[in-house]
Amino acid sequence: MQTLRDLQELYPSMSSVPALELEAEWADGATVMQAPRGMRLFAPGANCGGFPLVLSGEARVYRMAPSGRQLEMYRLTPGEICLVSSASLFSGEVLSAYAEMQADGSLWMIRPQWFERWLQSAPDFRRFVLGQFAARMADLTALIDALAFHRLDQRLAQALLGQGPRLQSTHQQLADRLGTAREIVTRLLKRFEAAGWVRLSRERIDILQPAVLRQVAAGELSG
Repeated sequence: MQTLRDLQELYPSMSSVPALELEAEWADGATVMQAPRGMRLFAPGANCGGFPLVLSGEARVYRMAPSGRQLEMYRLTPGEICLVSSASLFSGEVLSAYAEMQADGSLWMIRPQWFERWLQSAPDFRRFVLGQFAARMADLTALIDALAFHRLDQRLAQALLGQGPRLQSTHQQLADRLGTAREIVTRLLKRFEAAGWVRLSRERIDILQPAVLRQVAAGELSG
């Protein structure tokens, strides 16, 4: 079970929050919420119930088109903040995306009134929130650039890299991450496999030639 000390280790800026207020909020019904894999944390159109701090596990934040096609915006892991929740609390508007747990975990929800209060009274907390907000916005800008200007084979190669020699993923999960159709991802992966760059099996992709995939990701080689 997570403690207040665990929270402060993951989010050091919380140490700038007045100790009595933090302890009171931790104890006053705002207990750690267990969040199993597959649990939906929020959805578009709902009011934001608070500012979530992830203590363990991982959440996926995404948008969904009327057709059901998904586009992953970012992943939320311990020590990070949720851009969508922050934007909703800043503006007073409803939430604009979905969030779903990808692994069993837990989180602590700061109630809106305390979030607003601590932004004003705790400078380190304010700098942390605004700094993370800016970093998330930069990530989204990079995602928009990739969607607008990069070929899909480049984006797929980028998605395969940086996760070790073996990636546990379905073709649908990759398609959701890239904002495209599963059939297109499958077609590209089969081309990668035919070229000897990857080996495909059920919910697993072995990376055989990462150096070549880096060339594809950089646009130096066509996939």
